[in-house]
Amino acid sequence: MWKLLAVAVPALFIAGCGEPKLDGTSEAALKKSVQEISQKLPADKKSQFESDLKLIALSGMDVPAIMRGEKKTSDLTVGLLSSLNGKTVDEVNSAAAAIRIAREAKEKEQAIIEIEELKKKKVESELSKNELQKFTVSKSRFYLQEEQYSSRPKPIIEVTVKNGTAAAVSRAYFKGTIASPGRAVPWLVEDFNYEISGGLEPGEEQSWALAPNMFSDWGKVSPPADAVFTVEVVGLDGADKKSMFGSGLFTEEDQKRLDLLTTKYQGK
Repeated sequence: MWKLLAVAVPALFIAGCGEPKLDGTSEAALKKSVQEISQKLPADKKSQFESDLKLIALSGMDVPAIMRGEKKTSDLTVGLLSSLNGKTVDEVNSAAAAIRIAREAKEKEQAIIEIEELKKKKVESELSKNELQKFTVSKSRFYLQEEQYSSRPKPIIEVTVKNGTAAAVSRAYFKGTIASPGRAVPWLVEDFNYEISGGLEPGEEQSWALAPNMFSDWGKVSPPADAVFTVEVVGLDGADKKSMFGSGLFTEEDQKRLDLLTTKYQGK
């Protein structure tokens, strides 16, 4: 419907004996009145008039309801014609301004909610990191083991861990990094996890020799002899197999989003 409102014929605005008004008695009448009024407006005011009309038209469209078949486009057209009938350019501008103010207020309300959610997420993430540090890795080693009947060596990850948390752990999630001293780019950064048979109770320590898929990136890497393998704990599942903590909950993208919203809506 709003397309019929978008007309562009530059000219000078002539007031006449009274401000011209939109005729919303029908679609044809509205289109004609829009054209006639636009022809008498200077370029800047005509552009604002068209923008205001589009905003009013679009604000009245309930697209989800139309998609669900609950409303018809004809119903929206009738409502638009009624809302614009008899309005002058200034009245159209005032109506559009009210919509913009209401929309900005709603956007700010939603932004404040999101800011608080992100702040809460950041705090919870820091607490999780502190808890994860209690599940320690005292030994980590990576090597490729030759196989008798295979030309491709088998990757082996050896780790020794201790559960310093106050809860039993059923599965541990790690990020492994293979890097050489003095090199800015690691040979490999890859996640892996291990389901602990019988779990790991508070205070217990275990050593594992894990064999990742030899066709994965672990099997493709061929680091030099001076490479060092480090392991970071990134998540733990409890006895109920549900996530206990996670160091990656609050991401860099979360921080950027928080900074943007805070500056825009709380910076003043």
